[in-house]
Amino acid sequence: MKKAVLMLVLAISISCSKSENSGNKEVLREENTTAAKVVTDPVAEGKTLIEGSDCLGCHKPDEKMIGPSYKEVAAKYENTPENVEMLADKIIKGSSGVWGDVPMPAHGFSK
Repeated sequence: MKKAVLMLVLAISISCSKSENSGNKEVLREENTTAAKVVTDPVAEGKTLIEGSDCLGCHKPDEKMIGPSYKEVAAKYENTPENVEMLADKIIKGSSGVWGDVPMPAHGFSK
């Protein structure tokens, strides 16, 4: 399930980044020697994960609620593999003191 959380963080980061092609929803293809593997749109996959969890109780895409908006998080953290891993870890284990006094509880996703 950590992979799903990583996809969620990546999708949030990608969907909130300032990109001229932000409306582009093309399907990416990764090929290997045995078969082609279709990788789904990470933004759509992230939205599905968000809608299936309790994220929207504290976070919104464009405005601060209890926690920061997704755009605020994307603006603070550059979209790097290290930041994606770190943010996924904060979602899984919980976090406090980064965005104010209200802690984010652990979301102990498991398989």
